[in-house]
Amino acid sequence: QVQLVESGGASVQPGGSLRLSCAASGFVFTIFRMSWYRQAPGKERELVAVITTTGGYINYADSVKGRFTISRDDAEKMVYLQMNSLKPEDTAVYYCNAHLTLGGKNIDYWGQGTQVTVSS
Repeated sequence: QVQLVESGGASVQPGGSLRLSCAASGFVFTIFRMSWYRQAPGKERELVAVITTTGGYINYADSVKGRFTISRDDAEKMVYLQMNSLKPEDTAVYYCNAHLTLGGKNIDYWGQGTQVTVSS
């Protein structure tokens, strides 16, 4: 059974930090590209950060560059998002995504999301 379970969301003040975690199971984690997405109320889901297999390629949305860091631990089947200098506009539900293109087909797994609220 495929599972992605996010944790670490919380309410923090502007300027604070959080570390989100995503625990993967039920699939071959090492061959999947892992990403964090977020969705704020009334907005579309957007890509926040992506890390390819073995961490060979990492990219971030312009809005979080220099503040967020994505990482993965293949041995533990975990992916993390370290979020620093949080801003109110970072408030959203954050989702973990696993993606693989195989034989021309896209395979996507999603977690249930974790709420991040940045407010004074």
